[in-house]
Amino acid sequence: MAQRDDPETIGRRVHRLRTERGLTQRQLAEPAYTSAYVSTLEAGRVRPSDEALRHLAERLGVAFDELASGRPAGLATDLRLRLTGAQRTLADGAAEEAAARYGALLDEAEAHGLVEEQATARLGLGECRLDTGDLAAAREHFEHAERLLAESSLPARVPARRGRAVAHYLAGELRYAVYLLESTLDELNLAGLHDPDALLLLYTAVIAPYMDMGAQARAAQAAELALALAPRAEDPALIARMHRSVARTLLAEGRVAEADASLGKAAEMYRQLEIRTELANCRWMRGYVYAQNGDLARAEEELRAARAMLTSHRASLYSSQVAVELADVLHRRGRSEEAAALLHGVLGGLGGLSPERGAVHAAAAHRLLGIIAEDAHDTGTAEEQYVRALGLLERAGAAGDLADLCRLLGDLLRRTGRVEAALDAYRTGLGHRTAGTTTLGPAPAPPPLWAEREAPEQDLAPAKDLAPDPR
Repeated sequence: MAQRDDPETIGRRVHRLRTERGLTQRQLAEPAYTSAYVSTLEAGRVRPSDEALRHLAERLGVAFDELASGRPAGLATDLRLRLTGAQRTLADGAAEEAAARYGALLDEAEAHGLVEEQATARLGLGECRLDTGDLAAAREHFEHAERLLAESSLPARVPARRGRAVAHYLAGELRYAVYLLESTLDELNLAGLHDPDALLLLYTAVIAPYMDMGAQARAAQAAELALALAPRAEDPALIARMHRSVARTLLAEGRVAEADASLGKAAEMYRQLEIRTELANCRWMRGYVYAQNGDLARAEEELRAARAMLTSHRASLYSSQVAVELADVLHRRGRSEEAAALLHGVLGGLGGLSPERGAVHAAAAHRLLGIIAEDAHDTGTAEEQYVRALGLLERAGAAGDLADLCRLLGDLLRRTGRVEAALDAYRTGLGHRTAGTTTLGPAPAPPPLWAEREAPEQDLAPAKDLAPDPR
């Protein structure tokens, strides 16, 4: 049943509809009520009962909900259908067009006080802003959606919480992203709210920050839990995203064929669902798999295709991240000048990488520029690029990449005769490596099907290479 307006608003609405239809107060009131009652109601001095409103609605030829709340009959259903259409527009890669549609639907839902539809529109706007790289706006929309759903169940709030975490992760705030996801997993599992879709959404989202923080064992456990939950989940797009994320953990374990097979499953599901943006992400991840397996020609082909698709969708942040991985492949293929030009193009420019947008990939760009400069015997530039990368990774807390970068910097300093400075760099790297995930705290409580299993020991192994963000 629709939420009622106050008596004065209802009274004005009854008066307007009655006069539009040319009815007197007596004609509207009879046979169940008196003209005096209708007069008092129109003046806003009485709160009508449901029975009275149903009588008046029938006489006026409108739905009960429309008379009680001012909402046209079927508005909520119509809004939900149009929200689904906006979601399809976003899936086609037209983020700006989708944002315009979501914005108009949000205004309409707000005008009629439809809270759930407002939250859905806010979630859609948040996803649009993730695609366009406006992370501050994305966080604001997800936070607003969560406030709107404050009285709803926790599983209903999970998409908003996951959106917030992804926005923080892309901004380089890895530890806070993990905190949001782990604390929500604990709330769900400890409260017995074992919603498969909600849990799968969270376990899928936490894999990327775990990997960047060097927490490979936790990432592997999250992937294993996600695979166990998948048969119970209802959303095929979510299952496809899970396969794409799990591929990263498989690759880290050297299981290249299985990673490629997982990506194949994801790509086929996205083709069936006609979700073009996620198909681009599958090609991105597949390019990464080929690069790690040494098949550089196929890696370049896949990464170029992914970047072209993301650029056509105006997904500036993600296309910049792909560019960094493409530059690495180009450098490994002996085309360092082309790689350097690509990296300079995505650093600091409008819509490019920065400490607040794609910090981990920005660090990877500076690291690669340092390697290219070192190959050209420009040690000053190499050191400058390594130090910039170091600052970005320290801010993000990407422990595995920090250890590798400190080794590169230490080697450079040693070759230039600065042995003490090199030793300091090596010690710093070892500190990050041995710290691993020990500052993350206990792993989140597993769902019941895994409760009897012992959580893995704290993982001290670093993430060896930058991998695509599976979101």
